[in-house]
Amino acid sequence: MKKNSGFTLLELLVTVALIAIVMAIAVPSMSTFTQNDRLTTNINQLVGHLAYARSEAVKRSQQVSVCVSNDAATCTGGSWADGWIVYIDADADNSFTAGEELLRVQQALGGNNSLTPTGVGNQITYDNRGFVNAASIGSLQLCDNRSGPYGKTVRITTTGRVRMEKDTAC
Repeated sequence: MKKNSGFTLLELLVTVALIAIVMAIAVPSMSTFTQNDRLTTNINQLVGHLAYARSEAVKRSQQVSVCVSNDAATCTGGSWADGWIVYIDADADNSFTAGEELLRVQQALGGNNSLTPTGVGNQITYDNRGFVNAASIGSLQLCDNRSGPYGKTVRITTTGRVRMEKDTAC
């Protein structure tokens, strides 16, 4: 007599139920992971662009600025979440004018993320020593649509040093 091998209906239902329970636990955690990863990516892009601007200012011995830009071509003002550009301010007039070199562009932040300045205006300017002017001292706080200690903050000191803090309240 030949014995049939395979799954019974009861074994299949138990397996499907276990998979459903594991997925019910994993999906909310994955959503939180995705939101946290998006915040980390956005703050790292900002810190990277600020470090790049400081480095270029010292290397080129020229003023380099990072300013708010929603069109990726000019300093338009508005919100830091709309994006920003890094440029060499060759004439040191604190504005992006024709003929000045555009170094980097950052598009708008995604995922309902907001970037709120405190003490920092629409532009951060590094001089040829890597220091920032008084209008550039302050912080930028990155938050998403959650409330609680999920935010990240970038603090900019007089010397141009950038310090990142995590788990700040939004």
